[in-house]
Amino acid sequence: MTTGLIPGGQPPDRRPTGGLPHQRHEPVGHAALPVDNRLRSSVITARAAASFEPVGRSVATARSFVRDTLQGWGFADIVDDAVVLTSELVTNAVVHAGTAADVLCLRSDEGVRIEVADHYPEREIPLQGHPSTMGNPDREGGRGLQLCAALADRWGVEYTPTHKTVWFQLVLPERAVGTRAAGPSLPADLLPLADGRVRVAVVQIDRGGAITAWSEDAEELFGYPSDQVTGKPLTDLAAWPHTPGTSTGIVEALQLSRWEGSYGIRGANGRVTPVYASHLRVRDTGGEPSTVCLLVRDHERAVLQTPLRMPSSDSGTSPDGQSTDPFEVFIGSPAPDDLDGLLQRTVERARDMLDADSAFLLLATDDETELEVRASTGLPSARQRFARVPVEAGPGRYGSARMPAVHDDLTAVPGAVPLLSGTGMRSVVTVPLKVEGRLTGSLGVAAESPGRYSNEEALRLQFAADRIALAVESARLGELERLRRGSLSFLVEASDLLAGTLDRDQTLALMAQMTVPTLATWCAVYTIADQASDPYLSYVLHEDEELIDGIKSLLSKISPPDPVPTPGARVWSTPGEVAHQAALRSSMRSLGLTGGPTRQVASGIGPTLATASAVGGETVVLPLVARNRVIGMLTLGKPTDEHFRQEILELAEDLSRRAALALDNARLYSERTAISQSLQRSLLPPELPEIDGVEVEVIYRAAGEGNEVGGDFYDLFPISDGAYGFAIGDVCGTGPNAAAVTGLARHALRLLAREGLSGPAVLERLNSAILDEGARSRFLTLLYGELRPQADGSAELKVVCAGHPLPLRLRQDGTVEPAAEPQPLLGVMEDLELYEQTVTLDPGDVLLCVTDGVTERREGTRMLGDDGLTDVLTTCTGLTAGAVAARIMRAVERFAQDAPSDDMAILAMRVPGLQKD
Repeated sequence: MTTGLIPGGQPPDRRPTGGLPHQRHEPVGHAALPVDNRLRSSVITARAAASFEPVGRSVATARSFVRDTLQGWGFADIVDDAVVLTSELVTNAVVHAGTAADVLCLRSDEGVRIEVADHYPEREIPLQGHPSTMGNPDREGGRGLQLCAALADRWGVEYTPTHKTVWFQLVLPERAVGTRAAGPSLPADLLPLADGRVRVAVVQIDRGGAITAWSEDAEELFGYPSDQVTGKPLTDLAAWPHTPGTSTGIVEALQLSRWEGSYGIRGANGRVTPVYASHLRVRDTGGEPSTVCLLVRDHERAVLQTPLRMPSSDSGTSPDGQSTDPFEVFIGSPAPDDLDGLLQRTVERARDMLDADSAFLLLATDDETELEVRASTGLPSARQRFARVPVEAGPGRYGSARMPAVHDDLTAVPGAVPLLSGTGMRSVVTVPLKVEGRLTGSLGVAAESPGRYSNEEALRLQFAADRIALAVESARLGELERLRRGSLSFLVEASDLLAGTLDRDQTLALMAQMTVPTLATWCAVYTIADQASDPYLSYVLHEDEELIDGIKSLLSKISPPDPVPTPGARVWSTPGEVAHQAALRSSMRSLGLTGGPTRQVASGIGPTLATASAVGGETVVLPLVARNRVIGMLTLGKPTDEHFRQEILELAEDLSRRAALALDNARLYSERTAISQSLQRSLLPPELPEIDGVEVEVIYRAAGEGNEVGGDFYDLFPISDGAYGFAIGDVCGTGPNAAAVTGLARHALRLLAREGLSGPAVLERLNSAILDEGARSRFLTLLYGELRPQADGSAELKVVCAGHPLPLRLRQDGTVEPAAEPQPLLGVMEDLELYEQTVTLDPGDVLLCVTDGVTERREGTRMLGDDGLTDVLTTCTGLTAGAVAARIMRAVERFAQDAPSDDMAILAMRVPGLQKD
């Protein structure tokens, strides 16, 4: 931050402003009008603005923003000066002032003006008329202004109470009218190769990233008709060259005002076509932002690529006679933490620097024993991306990794550069990337003609590699750190999701959904029931739902992978081979080469080819091992010509261990639940008997997940001579322990009642049986009675209520009254003196028996209680027994929002009366 007047500046306007002063300081060393009377008074033809957080990486991001903006406007001649000035001014804002920085770029017919503002909350307002010096170059606050004075045509500082803005203006050099960029005349044999017709695909993308226009050339290049892709996101088709979870993606690129670069488009045949793209952000007739994308094949990039500003001669010297670095374009663009962008820009500029047909860059693994392909341009496909080759020994070794090497003709030394096998490249020069003596990567360029490169080109490329090696290694380490953090976050989230369910089918679905599309394009899960069973295909998922059935059909027709318990991923080539054979047979039949009718197979060609493309890449199998047993296999696959990165496979291996344990826990839980439910169902009474002249309805709800029987129970059974026994009881507690006493009580009641004992005698003997259980005994409330239908249409009941909620009798006139008196519960005292009471149900009367789970239903401090149950029952006059039980249950469920915490049983008996003829 500087205060006071700028040296060489003119005094500010002394007129009062009516508040805090708003001052502008403009150098007058240039023969130009003040900016207010020149640039801002002329027509502003474009503007771009961005804000950057007060963190160190914002400086690099601001440089990229200004560079991309000016290149998009066609101002390549002043990009470097603008980037240097912006970098220094943004550094002052985010590092020294510690605030966010606002960058504004203004374009006019006379040049460009860039403003950098900070939000420094406190500053000394410069004194009017008080001279000050800029200070020496070592001062933190003065270097940016010194650079402005040295490089800008005009510059100045503006102060407001909340902002300080430093602006500079750069004027375009004189050039012929209409000239945007020009290159030298080249011999015909040096011109880029193109097909018979150069096709330029025009694709328009709306603000949401969806395709709104698709030209005829786009149909020819990628195989999709317009109606098939319109409305779909471009991200569904784009194969963006970067590691998932890091760097900039195509979504971000579509938001920039202008962008140029390489990526891939997945065609209708499933193959990725490398393209060079030029994106321009525009507004449509409705004012909505959209992006126009021009796409050509990558080897035809010269049609679209904006030429970089290069030295005017090949001497390697600047106009002032000083040596110029021919690879200086690598420095500072793109941002150092954007590894994929840095690598892609590196190979593109390496190719352009040596006028090559292709370029590639490999990075060394952590142990430096292998090299991994991370970026390429000009090669036929991206099939080698993330592929690995050994550095030192073995077949297919990368023989020139540690030293610069020039190969005049690869046909004479086949396999010297495995990446270029089968690509048509003849001559190649490769150089190592080294940091502190360690091999960190390899950079190479290649040409289709032999003998193109000499030691001089190798030295130029090595010099460029030395300049970029440290930035690449720094960005690589940053990517590894982000990947590790992302992996940890992914595994934590996966563990939480897998631990949140004990359902086997849901666990299988979660396993697949967590891997697709994060780790793989498609996934299949095999399960093994026991050691003697074969693997069973349990779940298949693909990022494109339309391909799931095809993959499932393919996998079901081939033998599953062997359940090998060895940890780690192993390659499984069978699906890809079988899919390609099926696609070939379908294509041959469609051509009539096998004599089969074409029409019968034509409809299946598309799905077959699509399936072959979907599974045509690398397929790996990871064992699912839990408790020292292989319980299944997780199969991950990529589409045609794609491979897995080692980091992804390691992450998938960690996920498979967690998924295996979750799947085995779900299996054990399912088995336990099945056994528990089977035992509990054995405690339920068989179907209720039909009783002439009496309607009976029972509703039972056991509390707890997976329980069908708890501590509450009911029964209705014939005794003899037209008499029926009925019971409803409640054992202390819930779940299987209470269900054990339930079984004892229900079976003892049936046995004792059929011996001809009276109700009190039955309950007294049951009380003794419960006490005989000792410490395992639980007290029991029980309502037991005997029912005898009468000839006059009524029913006689003899009832004993041992500590249970009293039964309620509903008369036809709507009155409700208890039908018994309370007596001691069972399982507490040895000597019980119980008695039975006789109740007569007249035609139309209802007897309602419930357990305490009904009357003790709670919502906060409120409880349904006996009075609440009575109120509900009074509204049931004239209803059948089933309707009465249903209304009572609905009232209980609606009384509280939470799930019931106690078992509930409802037994309703109604005497309808005699039918009249």
